Amino acid sequence: MPATLEVESTLTDRYQTTVPETVRRALRLGKRDKIHYSIRPGGEVVLTRASGPKGDDPVLEQFLGFLARDIAAHPERLQAVDAGFVQRLQALVGNINVDLDAALSADDE
Repeated sequence: MPATLEVESTLTDRYQTTVPETVRRALRLGKRDKIHYSIRPGGEVVLTRASGPKGDDPVLEQFLGFLARDIAAHPERLQAVDAGFVQRLQALVGNINVDLDAALSADDE
């Protein structure tokens, strides 16, 4: 039977804590990831990585993860977007207003 690894963290005055690095690595947690808590009848709490909402694209998630790792490993490759490119983008979208909080619908196709 494998050994159980135990770690601790401290609650702040606002009941917040930092998830220890060993736990973050074990759960493959990154910034802004969600954590799921299962509270068992005996008072034991099981902490797991929350699964994303249904419909998340696993390929897109892997690609975005690749981009994040590449940017972190090679920040010198980042370049500013020039003004000419911004103007071309603005010409493409014109005065289109987008409600980023609106639900997507298959009827909009």
